[in-house]
Amino acid sequence: MPKDMPAISLVAVPGRRRATLEAAQRIEAAGFTSIWSPSMFSNMALCEALALTTKSIHFATSIAPIYSRTVGDFAQSAAFIHEVSAGRFRLGVGVSHAPSHVRMGVTPGKPLADMRSFVEKYHASEGLGPLPPVVLAALRTKMVQLAGEIGDGVVFANGARSHMKASLAALPEAKRNDPAFSIANMIPTCISDDIEAAKAVNRKTLTSYGMLPNYRNYWKEAGYVEEMEAIEKALADGRKDDVPKSFSDRWLEDTTLFGPRSKVLDGVAAWKAAGVRTPIIVPSSAAGNQMKAIEEIVAAFS
Repeated sequence: MPKDMPAISLVAVPGRRRATLEAAQRIEAAGFTSIWSPSMFSNMALCEALALTTKSIHFATSIAPIYSRTVGDFAQSAAFIHEVSAGRFRLGVGVSHAPSHVRMGVTPGKPLADMRSFVEKYHASEGLGPLPPVVLAALRTKMVQLAGEIGDGVVFANGARSHMKASLAALPEAKRNDPAFSIANMIPTCISDDIEAAKAVNRKTLTSYGMLPNYRNYWKEAGYVEEMEAIEKALADGRKDDVPKSFSDRWLEDTTLFGPRSKVLDGVAAWKAAGVRTPIIVPSSAAGNQMKAIEEIVAAFS
């Protein structure tokens, strides 16, 4: 087992929910530091189940969109999960993206103001018992700054490793050096000796993100202007299938992990060296579904 284990991302896909909980127990037994669950298929429900079916591993939402429930409902659920898990839960929240807002039927305000308001109301909740730490999802500098001001951590998704030092510079030095302050990043990962196949999987995984303006703007800031402008032209021309073709190998090396076991383990170490205390492996497989990917990740880190 590697000395410094990463975290792992887990989704409870319909039809595989019991299998997902069993996978969580294997992840716990394998020594991964924590489980982070993205928003699809109710990550709050998954975290409630993790509180009851795991014993020691920490876990978090990554992220729960702040517009999907009232603040009071979030606080009540979070307090329950926090209590029954004996303090192993962190509430990761974010403003999400325009397509999600449409699905939720909400009209968001300004992201920074909405997030500040959410956290203030969350902490003002009374009569619920202790609340878990709240971790803010961020990409750009202002949200990172806000996380350092009002949050108990910051979580990135698909961040660029070469740009992480600049991003984390927006945090107060005390927060950057405080082990209790979460600094995490979700990293698309595919372990395979067939490197080209693994790269193709990660390109597919990130295609939907390439269609989001806020991600393109972040990656431009990180130095990938040519790639993002090529995507924007493809979208303007109605060529959505060409989006993954614009993800260069240089960009892929900087934002994802892929290839043989040794290469991926070295990549996790590089993310830690870049200042990310909790690299979150987002598992995909060139040979199967999420369950297969989890098997491959657990084997690689055993």
